[in-house]
Amino acid sequence: MKAGEFFGELKRRNVYKTAVAYGVFAWLLIQIATQVFPFFDIPTWAVRLVVLLLLIGLPVALIFAWVFEITPEGLKRTEDVPPAQSITHRTGRKLTAAIAVIIALAVMLLLIQLLRPKTREMASGASASSHEAGLALDIPEKSIAVLPFENRSDDKQNSYFADGVQDEILTGLSRVADLKVVSRTSVMQYKAGARNLREIGQQLGVAHVLEGSVQRVANRVRVTAQLVDTRTDAHLWAEYYDRDIADVFAIQSEIAETITEQLRAKLSPGERAAIKQPPTTDLAAYDLFFRARALYADTSNQIQAGKKLPEAARLLDEAVGRDPNFLAAWCLLARVHGDIYWQGHDHTPERLKLANTALQAALRLRPDAGEVHLGLADYYYHGFRDYGRARSELDIARRTLPNNPEVFEYTGYIDRREGKWLEATRNLERALELDPRNFLTLQQLALVFQMQHRYGEETRTYDRALAILPDDPFTLMSRAQVTFDERADIKPFQDTLAQLVARDPMLAPDVDDTDHALCERTPAAAARALQNYAVNGTNPNGANYPRAYWEGFIARCQGDTKRAQAAFSAAREEVGKIVENQPDFAAALSLLGMIDAGLGRNEDALREGRRACELLPTAKDAVDGAAFAVNLAQIYAWTGNNDLAIEQIAAVERAPNYLTYGMLKLHPQWDDLRGDPRFEQIVASQAPAPPK
Repeated sequence: MKAGEFFGELKRRNVYKTAVAYGVFAWLLIQIATQVFPFFDIPTWAVRLVVLLLLIGLPVALIFAWVFEITPEGLKRTEDVPPAQSITHRTGRKLTAAIAVIIALAVMLLLIQLLRPKTREMASGASASSHEAGLALDIPEKSIAVLPFENRSDDKQNSYFADGVQDEILTGLSRVADLKVVSRTSVMQYKAGARNLREIGQQLGVAHVLEGSVQRVANRVRVTAQLVDTRTDAHLWAEYYDRDIADVFAIQSEIAETITEQLRAKLSPGERAAIKQPPTTDLAAYDLFFRARALYADTSNQIQAGKKLPEAARLLDEAVGRDPNFLAAWCLLARVHGDIYWQGHDHTPERLKLANTALQAALRLRPDAGEVHLGLADYYYHGFRDYGRARSELDIARRTLPNNPEVFEYTGYIDRREGKWLEATRNLERALELDPRNFLTLQQLALVFQMQHRYGEETRTYDRALAILPDDPFTLMSRAQVTFDERADIKPFQDTLAQLVARDPMLAPDVDDTDHALCERTPAAAARALQNYAVNGTNPNGANYPRAYWEGFIARCQGDTKRAQAAFSAAREEVGKIVENQPDFAAALSLLGMIDAGLGRNEDALREGRRACELLPTAKDAVDGAAFAVNLAQIYAWTGNNDLAIEQIAAVERAPNYLTYGMLKLHPQWDDLRGDPRFEQIVASQAPAPPK
């Protein structure tokens, strides 16, 4: 067949038209997948699968157009049909488009079939395993996890030194934008016990792992390292270094550069220079830094944080005293001071000045370093709730920290504070891609779902966390509380608490939550709540809730006016001093308003509660602003302003918040409103739908 005849035949058989129609509808389906899949939390690999299947479908459509014709008698081979009898030939574009649409839809149906097993897994609560399955399908070739190095030194105190060697290699690799590098939080969970590298690769979503050992004897150090392909268990590279202890940072840089070469990663001049930059020249300062960071990493428990954060600050002060050029130590010191301020352990301007002093020292050393701008983002977020400035600093940090999950984590936190719930979910999930076994990030993602009352996703997220730490008492309690929030069923909370305390009675003060205990609505539960409450109080929003507040709350619920007045008066003396020194501290004002409402100081209570909401409305902070709005509803109820209280609760429920069905149904803070049809209607509107 001549070229002209061939192209004429392509035209006669509508191959051109089929290609154009298929391209149009394929483009449309790709746009739908790109925009809609993320909304339903369908993983990104599914979008790529859509593109792949549509590409595969194109030659199928073209072959179909070449081989077959549609006739009044049905589908026939083209060679058997004269052109005059061809419906395809006569009807032109419409049937051609129809053929292309049918094939494109067939591709989509195939995709749905492929995704259906994953959907069933999620529906049955197996999100942890399905998450790992998704990782296995979407593991980049240039991906690596640097596992904790074994400490082979006779002095076990050198474990911090071994951690430092591993961490600097990880930090160096994480600066390479062409690599996916899993964060230290996830890899440190493999420090002890036997290692199955294939399983680790699937759990972390990486194709390679680096493992090794460190032995330090006097002024010598021996470092061994080996690179393994987790998909085949093949050893791709191995080396050992036996040098003077002063060369340890050069060893780390050499290993990081070698790994980038082994993985064929592109390395820019700036990235190469960053890998070669030693963190410090003082090994004693280096050891102090790692001791402080270990303390800082273990401060999710607020009571323990009050002890560990000041000690971490002391160690870091000593580290920068030894080496004033230790950038990482200055940045961590600023964050420690910021956390002390944010958590309410020392919510004073002086504490913020300490954080700023550390950051200014870091800025003088390396103003373009991503770590410095990440520290500034933390400073503006925790110190001033200046989310716009924090975002700007994160944008700068992202340029040199392409694999740092905290950049996405902080962005998610800002999204949450600004009420951008879908974006918050996406950014926290992105952080988990880089740090898939980060327990804290999973907890924070669960809280995003809780505020949206998305209880199924909240439960599955806690299950993912429990797959990492199955016996974590705080997560076990949080998971039990989901049933309470959704269905006002207090029994899972009671059962889980009883099991944990029976296993370890010392856990009771940490895991017995006052609000949920009061929802049991028994004198025994109220007494237990007071017994287990922290002696020095807790700081849910940065302001310390003294024990006396809850003593007054419980006495009021029990009708003991005299005891309630005495307790609230003691609480007012403590909280009043904070407000006197910091008159615009919204959290303290909101708490003082509830105390004054309990004391019958109605005008003061209303002024303080409203002022707190003016200082921090939900438009400025969708998390704490919502909490202060709930506190104002309690103030209205306790001061006899039931109409305002009910209006306030109705307004709160129009946006994500912590005021769940369980809290409305059972918490005694709303007993003054019970029986009012308007309040009962709000409670009923939050009730779960009856099972089908």
